[in-house]
Amino acid sequence: MKKLVELGIIAATLLVSNACKEKIQTLDVAAVTPEKVIEKKEPKPLSNQFKKYWYNGTAEITSYNLQQARYGELRQGSAVMVFVTEPFNATKQVKADKPDKTSVPVLKLNSTKKFNTGIYPYSVMSSTFYPVGDNSASLKITNTVQEWCGQVFSQLNNKENFEVSSYSYFESEGDEKLTLKKDILENDLWAKIRINPNALPKGKLTIIPSFQYIRFSHKQLKAYNATATVTNNDNLTVYSINYPELQRNLSITFTTAFPHTIESFTETHASGFGANKKMLTTKATLNKRIQTAYWQQNRNKDLHFRDSLGL
Repeated sequence: MKKLVELGIIAATLLVSNACKEKIQTLDVAAVTPEKVIEKKEPKPLSNQFKKYWYNGTAEITSYNLQQARYGELRQGSAVMVFVTEPFNATKQVKADKPDKTSVPVLKLNSTKKFNTGIYPYSVMSSTFYPVGDNSASLKITNTVQEWCGQVFSQLNNKENFEVSSYSYFESEGDEKLTLKKDILENDLWAKIRINPNALPKGKLTIIPSFQYIRFSHKQLKAYNATATVTNNDNLTVYSINYPELQRNLSITFTTAFPHTIESFTETHASGFGANKKMLTTKATLNKRIQTAYWQQNRNKDLHFRDSLGL
C-alpha cells in the first residue's frame, strides 16, 4: 500500500513539475534534504489530504482587491497569489528541469501587486521556494519592483548562511552582496501557513521582514525584534506580526481548516516622507480564486480565465 501511495504522488507531481515544459521527467517526491544547503532536519510527512490538493496537476490562483499605501496615500490596485508545487534543484538553486531523487519538492509562491502612483504604474513580484517538508527556510527568495523611475531586484539563496544579492538604481543602495545568519523569514510565513499553520512561530522573535517592505521603506535588510500572535475567529485564523522598532504590523487571515486559504491581509506602517509621512494600512481582500493549470493557458482563447479571476 505504501508503494502505491508513493507512485500516486510521483505521478501527480510530474503534472505540476513540468508546468512550462512539454517533456515529462520522473521525480521521487519523498522529501529530500540536500547536502550543505538546508538545515539537517527530517522533512515532515505529507498527509493524503495535502497530496490530493497540491499534487493534482493544477495551481491555486487567488486575486485580491488591493488598497496599497505608497508615498503617504492609499492607491487602488490588484494583488495575485499563485501557489504551486514543483521540484527544486537545491544545488543550483533553480527549478529542476530534469527532476531526480535529489530534487527538493517545494511549494512555490509567486505574489504580485499592481497599482498606480499618479501618472506612473508600480509592478511588484516576490517568489519563494519553500520545502513542502517544512524542514528549512525557503531555498530561494526573489523580489523585484518596477516603476517608471527604475527597477530593483533582490535575491536570497539559502546556503550555509543566507546569501543575498541586491541591485538598485538608487546610488545609496546600488549593487550589494551580504550574508545574513539564518533567522525567520517573513516571506516564508505565507507558505508555512499553507503547509503547517500549527507550527507558525509565536511569541517574541527576531524576523527578517519581507523584501518588498525593505525595498519600499529603504530599511536595512536584517532581522528585527518582533512579536507574533495567533487568534482564532470562528472559521478563520489571524496570524499577526508586530515590529516595534519599525512601527509595523502585518496580519494574515486564513481559513482555519485545510487548505488554509489566505482570505485577506493588512499591513500598517509609516508611509511617505517628511511632512507627508503618516501611518497607513495596506489592505487586500479576497476577490476570486480558481485552481487551474495556468501554464497551459497562454493563448488568446484563454483570456476568459482572467475574467474568472476578476482581473
